[in-house]
This record gives sequence, C-alpha cells and structure tokens, in this order.
Amino acid sequence: LGNTLLIWIIGFVPQMIVSLLLAIWFTDSRLKLHCVKFFQTVTYMPNLVMAAAFGYMFNMLFAQSGPVNQILAQFGWIKEPVQFTSSVWWVRCIIAFINFLMWFGNTSILLMSGIMGIDESVFESARLDGANSHTVFWKITFPLLTPIFVYFVITSMIGGIQLFDAAQVFTLSKGGPDKTSMTIMMYLYTLITSSKNYGLAGALSVILFLVTGILSLIVFKTMVPNDNPVRSERRAKAARLRYVARGQKEAQ
Repeated sequence: LGNTLLIWIIGFVPQMIVSLLLAIWFTDSRLKLHCVKFFQTVTYMPNLVMAAAFGYMFNMLFAQSGPVNQILAQFGWIKEPVQFTSSVWWVRCIIAFINFLMWFGNTSILLMSGIMGIDESVFESARLDGANSHTVFWKITFPLLTPIFVYFVITSMIGGIQLFDAAQVFTLSKGGPDKTSMTIMMYLYTLITSSKNYGLAGALSVILFLVTGILSLIVFKTMVPNDNPVRSERRAKAARLRYVARGQKEAQ
C-alpha cells in the first residue's frame, strides 16, 4: 500500500501541474496559439497506448546497455552505466513517469472542457476591474474548477490503486528492487499465481472493492448538487427581494 501511494503521488503532482498549465494555455484566447487542435491530439495520444507497451519500452530504454546509458556515456556525463532498474527511487520514478505520460493528456482535455465552460464575460469583467492573471486564476478559474479537480483527484487515486501493467512489465514481474515497487494489484496477482493463496487474495479484492466504492461515492456526492430546484428558486427570490428593498431604501 505504501509503494502504491508513493508511486501515485510522484506521478500525480506533476500530472496536475502540467495538465493545468496546458489547459490554461490552450484556452487562453489572448495567446493566439496556432495548431491548438493538433497539440491537443498529440497530448492525448499516449493515452491510447497500452500500459504494458510503455512498461516494456521503458525497460529497454533504461536497461544497463540501453539507449539512455549509451547517450549519457557519449556525452561524457557518466563513466559506468547507471543501474536504473536496481535503484529503488529510479524504478519508482520511472513507473510514476509512465503513469504521468499516459494520463496527463486526458486530464488536460478534461480541464480544458471545464475552463471553456466558464463564461468569457466573467474573465473580461475581472480584467476590466484591474485583476491580473494570478488573481483571475485563484479567484475565478480555480474555484469554478473545484468539482472537476475533486473528480480528477479521486479518479486518479482509483487508477493509482489499480496500477499494475506498467509496474509489472517494467520490473519483469519482480516488483524490485527488493519489492520496493510492488503495488497492491501486483501483490494480488502474486497471491493468485505464485502463492495460490486464494483466501487472502479474495479478502484483498473485497477491501479494494470497498475502497473504490467509497471513493466513487465521494465523487458522486461532490459532483451532484445538493440543492433541489425549489430551494434554489426560494433563495433566488429572497435575494431579489433583498436587492429591491435595498434599492428602494437608497432611493429614499
């Protein structure tokens, strides 16, 4: 569980930052970027590649005689090959990077749709009132994107709990070094295939089901508004009455 959460956090933080920056850049009409649709497609394309394919590719890239070590040696930055697959933090960071590479495009598209759903007149009014870009983001964009951020965090956490293919293939089913990159799903797979401990595997599956269900319930409660139409109409009517009464008082 510790390995899974740590690998998820290492990949989640840069994924959130990069996706948010790309979403803001691609939706900002003042930048007048060209070929926006092309770059949106390119950022989303890694999501179409299988995680196992990424794991196998990165295993070859960072092998002892792989292209990464060869390039570093040609530039004179290293004298001996770096043991990427034998280093605890290198293995964790590479698996987290694979997870980041696969999902940052999908997250960027999701955040772009949320930003494009905000009325442009809100941003124009804020700029006319003298608000800078920093203030517009923290006072307007970020609060209005809060439901999407919550959805993104919870679904990303669910995906992190279910991390299996990339870590399994990259570490050649060993979870090494010394099982420091073994995730929950890899442990479950080991219980079924190697240990034949079906009772413990079944118990772990039930626990994962309960955790995923609780996280999904949080997403549902966050995304669905609690106010019913009648209550919202009453609040709007009361606000209009207060506004009219205040106007009449000022006129007197």
